[in-house]
Amino acid sequence: MIDQEVVFTNDISKALGQFAVKIPHDVLYLLFDTETIKYCMPVIADFMNGYDAKHPDSKCKTIIIGNTDAAKNIATLTEVWQTLSDTGASRHSLMINVGGGMLTDLGGFAAATFKRGIKFINVPTTLLGAVDAAVGGKTGVNLGNLKNELGAFAPASAVLISTTMFETLDQENLLSGYAEMLKHGFLSDNETLTELLNYDILHWDKDTLLPMLEKSVNVKRRVVRQDPYEQGLRKALNLGHTFGHAFESWRLSQGKPVLHGYAVAWGLVCELIVSHQVCGFPSALMQQVAAYVRDTYGPVHFTCDDYDALYELMTHDKKNEAGEIYCSLLHDVGSVALNHSLSKEQILTTYDIFRDLMGI
Repeated sequence: MIDQEVVFTNDISKALGQFAVKIPHDVLYLLFDTETIKYCMPVIADFMNGYDAKHPDSKCKTIIIGNTDAAKNIATLTEVWQTLSDTGASRHSLMINVGGGMLTDLGGFAAATFKRGIKFINVPTTLLGAVDAAVGGKTGVNLGNLKNELGAFAPASAVLISTTMFETLDQENLLSGYAEMLKHGFLSDNETLTELLNYDILHWDKDTLLPMLEKSVNVKRRVVRQDPYEQGLRKALNLGHTFGHAFESWRLSQGKPVLHGYAVAWGLVCELIVSHQVCGFPSALMQQVAAYVRDTYGPVHFTCDDYDALYELMTHDKKNEAGEIYCSLLHDVGSVALNHSLSKEQILTTYDIFRDLMGI
């Protein structure tokens, strides 16, 4: 069973210090990207300044990689492996991955495979990374244009989540992560979803967001504990992603890339539409969420002429089987219907209704 110790704190240096003692190691590696070392190193300065004094028999080294998804590839992975090898890493070394989802995915895979596995800690620095990539035990890199084509299920020894890491995030990246929190709200209960829909995420506060984030992450943890290798229930975490991935890929093909969470927000609306038609999901809540997404994330503009291109992208979704397009739906908040097969007619009708709800 894959599980991870997850700590929610706004004293990240103290938490790092505790786990550096708790996990015996010979060499400590901190993996940053070119942005996180600039913005996040100051946040953990107390830990870094005190490390050598508290660990006289250990060494601390830093590895820096590129900061975009283009760096999530075999070449970067090889660089990390080579640096570990060249600087004396052993099976008893410890890696701390400080970054967003791209970095924790790659760093986790590097650690899981170096000398058949060294221990690692994830410190997500984006809201999306905290609520999604850093937790759940999935690691990986892209192979060409294929996202996460190479990887392994490998849980971190710990995930340390602090909203102080998000203070330099721009509004778009904050909203991108919040869409995944909304998804978890739909998989939870009405009280949690209502709290999320009423929270002013554009004027967030680190102390009020932290307990909400803890509840959201724990939704994913409960699902992963029951289905660590995505054989059944874990597919519920794909809510919003069947339509969402198509929107994300289509916008990229148009030269107008959009952050992952925006596409998921639009995908959630689409899959609530299908849920209403197929599973009886409440119409009033569907319309409320559509209005929230429209006002918060804005609409994605497309016309009838784009339907075939969007549909074609959906046919390539990795969750498909035997030529059928599958997605997770909802009977109601917290009541999931897994593995629903979508017909082309259903999908095109959903596009029509979505555009009406979005006012386009």
